[in-house]
Amino acid sequence: MSIGSTVPSSPWTLAQRAARMNPSIIREILKVTEQPGVLSLAGGLPSPDTFPIEAMREATAKVLAEAPREALQYAASEGFGPLREWVAAQLQRQGQQVTPAQVLITTGSQQGLDLVGKVLVDAGAPVAVETPTYLGALQAFAPYEPIFTSLAGDAEGPLPEALARLPHDAPGTRFAYLLPNFQNPTGRVMPEARRQALVQAAQAARLPLVEDNPYGDLWFDEAPPAPLAARWPEGVVYLGSFSKVLAPGLRLGYVVAPAELMPKLLQAKQAADLHTPGFNQRVVYEVIKGGFLDSHVPTIRTRYKAQRDAMAAALAEHLPEGSEWSAPHGGMFFWIRLPAGCNAMALLPGAVAAGVAYVPGEAFYAHAPDTRTMRLSFVTLTPDEIRQAVGMLGGVLRRHLNEELEETTP
Repeated sequence: MSIGSTVPSSPWTLAQRAARMNPSIIREILKVTEQPGVLSLAGGLPSPDTFPIEAMREATAKVLAEAPREALQYAASEGFGPLREWVAAQLQRQGQQVTPAQVLITTGSQQGLDLVGKVLVDAGAPVAVETPTYLGALQAFAPYEPIFTSLAGDAEGPLPEALARLPHDAPGTRFAYLLPNFQNPTGRVMPEARRQALVQAAQAARLPLVEDNPYGDLWFDEAPPAPLAARWPEGVVYLGSFSKVLAPGLRLGYVVAPAELMPKLLQAKQAADLHTPGFNQRVVYEVIKGGFLDSHVPTIRTRYKAQRDAMAAALAEHLPEGSEWSAPHGGMFFWIRLPAGCNAMALLPGAVAAGVAYVPGEAFYAHAPDTRTMRLSFVTLTPDEIRQAVGMLGGVLRRHLNEELEETTP
């Protein structure tokens, strides 16, 4: 290049779908919360104190001793056979009609969402989601260019009549994405009657369902009702995860799908990453095959319930009048609706400056976000830290409301 010549413009041309990819607001907020002194109520991260480190260490040593070459070699795209059999057996205990051939091991259940989008969504095709819904699902589906339809709902979940009102003419709604158990972000659980009514409405409309269940084992008082997939196995794709009951760093999840969908899901999986790490699958199977989760998961429930109770008490003490929430019966999150005059996104920088972080709720809406909402996670801080963090959050909110009052008072 001669001196004085101009630098050429970039040679890269992005695909149109890339414009629909956006950064996760949660991941961006987590970067901020790494600042010293910030108590984070933001990330949906399992407590690292629940990770079964010693069991993992022993299982790793056993796998490397007994099957090192197989564990470190390329593996079947469907997943490790014994692990798929274990998943099928567990789901059968919940009333699902599942065979190992219907189980596809994925690199986290997030990959399962991506595979579902890749196989089922065309550009311009409607996809129905809850209001609000899991942000990661919106991110996973968005590159395939659907038209999101927001389902009307109440405290028990989407309304059955909302399914009946979905567009059925071409291209037709491809599926409704639902989280029945301790939903991220609201924490609510669908009761038995609502589940039955939703499945009946979906069957009548011939509308497939995608059921995401990463939190179903994290119940505090009683187990949630049977999955949607147990009621309509041929019409539901079911997603599960080991992240919340073992450790998210393993990146192990699974998709259970009707037989007619499995070949295409498998092909999409092969194109994405060939297979989920076989070593991780073998280690996890070694940990869980003897019933480990039957004793391990109750310890997580006990820990999380105490943290839930601490947050419920702190919210009642510190949040200003007009705030709305209800204590979840499982999972990891409180969903808060702030008083009129509060915008959770606008208040976040001041909260971080005061030493506390949260996730503004508007990121969880496909349409018409409620800017007064926020999600608080209660599982990564101790009860004392939760009380401190909520106290700081309450102070930020009260100062804002007092300033608003002063500005409007003649």
